[in-house]
Amino acid sequence: MIVSVHFADIGMSAARAVLRERPRPDTTPGLRYAQTTLTGAIASGPPVLRPGRAALLASWEDDAALDRFLAEDPLPRRLAGGWQVRLQPLRISGSWPPMPVEIDPDATRDEEDGPVAVLTLGQLRLRRALPFLRANSRASGRAAADPSMIASVALARPPRFVGTFSLWQSMSAMCHYAYGADRPAHREAVGEHRAKPFHHESAFLRCRPYGAQGTLDGHEPVAAAARASRTP
Repeated sequence: MIVSVHFADIGMSAARAVLRERPRPDTTPGLRYAQTTLTGAIASGPPVLRPGRAALLASWEDDAALDRFLAEDPLPRRLAGGWQVRLQPLRISGSWPPMPVEIDPDATRDEEDGPVAVLTLGQLRLRRALPFLRANSRASGRAAADPSMIASVALARPPRFVGTFSLWQSMSAMCHYAYGADRPAHREAVGEHRAKPFHHESAFLRCRPYGAQGTLDGHEPVAAAARASRTP
């Protein structure tokens, strides 16, 4: 299986329309899961919506299924002016029952210290929304300040779906943010969630990015991450 992520600045009314156009596995050959969302900034403080930027997150049986969708479905044409990237799952923590993740046993794992993409997915417990936002603000603020994070987008489909996409210049840089002794914000948020979960279900998915097309905020993030990873 593979995962695809699409972002495009298409205007507020078109972004709302995209929320209604979520592809469905029963009518889209090769599709396993899809979610269309609004987007925002990953930053400290309260959530900041990015009006007019829509996102599509999907998983597919293979590249051929995604290619067919891109060629035949009207939704990717709406998003064609933005950026899309294909992701090979490398590791998952937690679970996301709507999208069972298969890890290829031959997939390159931590041995290759190149660019890495991270998806977080959550089905929010509404009564835990405020503690979640407080913990997320601390962790997001630290991530936003990290120069090794090349691109990031917050995802939301009210009232319950929340997520993030982030692209890091290397596996080691991402792990330093997540687990480094001098950077406790992420570990503290994970600890709070384990003690009293913020979500009904949640997953952290680490992936190898490939096959990127288009631009996000004026540049192609995977190429930028690759250049950064080669810089001493």
